[in-house]
Amino acid sequence: MLRAMTTERGTRRRAPAGAAVLREDVTDAIRAAVFEELAAVGFARMSIEGIARRARVGKTAVYRRWKSKLALVLDLVAAVAAQGMPAPATGSLYGDVRAVLELAAYALRHPVASQVIPDLLVEAARNPEISEAIKAALLDQQQGVAAVVVREAVARGELPVGSDPDRALDLIVGPLYWRLVVVRGELPKGYLDDLAASAVAALQHPG
Repeated sequence: MLRAMTTERGTRRRAPAGAAVLREDVTDAIRAAVFEELAAVGFARMSIEGIARRARVGKTAVYRRWKSKLALVLDLVAAVAAQGMPAPATGSLYGDVRAVLELAAYALRHPVASQVIPDLLVEAARNPEISEAIKAALLDQQQGVAAVVVREAVARGELPVGSDPDRALDLIVGPLYWRLVVVRGELPKGYLDDLAASAVAALQHPG
């Protein structure tokens, strides 16, 4: 989810003939407008009218694709989750942890993602559908990356057999999320290097 919020729109595919075909450039414009609207006003205040206005399309164009703002957001979150986040393969535990932190820090500092993610997490506490979508897009995806990082580190002999990927994810991403999303503080020079070293030390010496 984090990376997808900061990437450019994909290449347009050739649409089949037919009067009912939805223009992909309009769909792309609406999706981009949703992220911008979420960042500007939040999910609770977001409206189809606002999305349409920001995308410079009519409300009908939005409703032809999604029946409600909830359906729209759930669809976007699911699409982001489907893209996945590749696990790093630097050849060392420190390198992999540092790569994960670099990508997470870039995404969390992005002006749109930094507003959208916290807002959706708040809404997830009230809406089970959003909660499940966010879990698939954020937690399940990052747990998969952590599992690969830990598995490869165990195979290289850098971590003991039985190391917990969930604990690894907490140690790697937890402090960064706290600083950038909760505290909203700046990252001092060398912070990611120090955090990566601290996470590796904690994983290698859990006692």
